[in-house]
Amino acid sequence: MHESLRSRVSAPLGWALDPTPADNARAQSIAVAVLRILLGLMWLYNVSWKRAPDFGEDAGNGLYKFTKYAVDYPVLAPYAWVTDNLILPVFPVFGWVVLIAETALAVMLLTGTHVRLAALIGLGQSLAIGLSVAYAPHEWPWSYFLMIGAHLVLVFAVAGRVLGTDGVRSGHTSGRTLGQVWAGLAIVTGGVSLVRSLDDPVAARGPLLGDSDPSLSLGAYNLVGSLVLVTIGVLLLLGVRAAMSRTLLLVAAALGLLAAASLHAQLGFTDPILGGNPTSAAFFLSVAVVALLVGRAPSHTATPSGAAPTSRPESDQP
Repeated sequence: MHESLRSRVSAPLGWALDPTPADNARAQSIAVAVLRILLGLMWLYNVSWKRAPDFGEDAGNGLYKFTKYAVDYPVLAPYAWVTDNLILPVFPVFGWVVLIAETALAVMLLTGTHVRLAALIGLGQSLAIGLSVAYAPHEWPWSYFLMIGAHLVLVFAVAGRVLGTDGVRSGHTSGRTLGQVWAGLAIVTGGVSLVRSLDDPVAARGPLLGDSDPSLSLGAYNLVGSLVLVTIGVLLLLGVRAAMSRTLLLVAAALGLLAAASLHAQLGFTDPILGGNPTSAAFFLSVAVVALLVGRAPSHTATPSGAAPTSRPESDQP
């Protein structure tokens, strides 16, 4: 009995201390997928305060304030010069570039789409942010070192294999499973927002699903936006369950793209019909990307335990 108890205690400890643990492709894929999703959620929240059309230039706040920190609290003199002489004079254009880049990062990382490309973009964006604000008051430079390191891991990892469209294309993830996960997420998000908006259904911006304290949000939606999101989720769910109906999936994707486009066309100019923010637009785009790519993917059966379905080498898997 004592030997059995000792073995139960020593086995996990031995695994943790083993300098040459056995490779576990499935566990590694799950671990880097978790890192990918966390980074995607970070960028998803980060776009919420990137507001067109001037991105805070007139009021001296928002993205303009943090970009100007590169000049006020320079980390690298050449970067400060570039910011002062090339970026700030055309700041609204720069703001749109940042918004597009960070929206793409959120969508690609959350959906596991072309993850290595997303990681390279995230690496550059993390470096640019660090060079802008690392020396500013109340900032922690290690935040940006860690952001750079996390994206560097994804450049060389296979992070889209689990619950990602990269995995669907390579045959490691079931398209039906991925579609059902995202459909459920859209339906729950829209349903919760729908309930929260009942007391003020025509509010220009519906309640956030999440809070600013943990810096986690899946967007803001009014009654109309909530209903649109639920509808997209239902169409996605029906599409993947009805023998991967491409028609339903394309309708879901088109509706998601239109919802995101309408938000970007209205935000900063008028009250959006869907009561959303840039994070809402990125979330709509994420669901649309899943619906579109799942519908276009070849019919694969996910292989067990992370095994490669073809003779392609591990490093070449998306």
